[in-house]
Amino acid sequence: MINKKSPSRMCVGCGEMKEKKQMIRVIKTPEHEIVLDVTGKKNGRGAYICRSVACLQKAIKSKMLEKSLRTAIPDSIYEALEKELKELEK
Repeated sequence: MINKKSPSRMCVGCGEMKEKKQMIRVIKTPEHEIVLDVTGKKNGRGAYICRSVACLQKAIKSKMLEKSLRTAIPDSIYEALEKELKELEK
């Protein structure tokens, strides 16, 4: 049998390399909206983050999410992302 490699991505919060399936993609859509992409298949520029609020907080503090998506992100978007992540952690 051939072992199929699974793609790995780096978390913008903690900087750890993990499998793509273990992470959540945050994207900037062509309409310049910032949304969580749980499926990992939506169209747009993406950044990966672990499925934890702690990693999101680190990414916010270091502004790595803004750097990865190449745009300024308002606080209301961060609050919405944090709320969605808390729901996914349950």
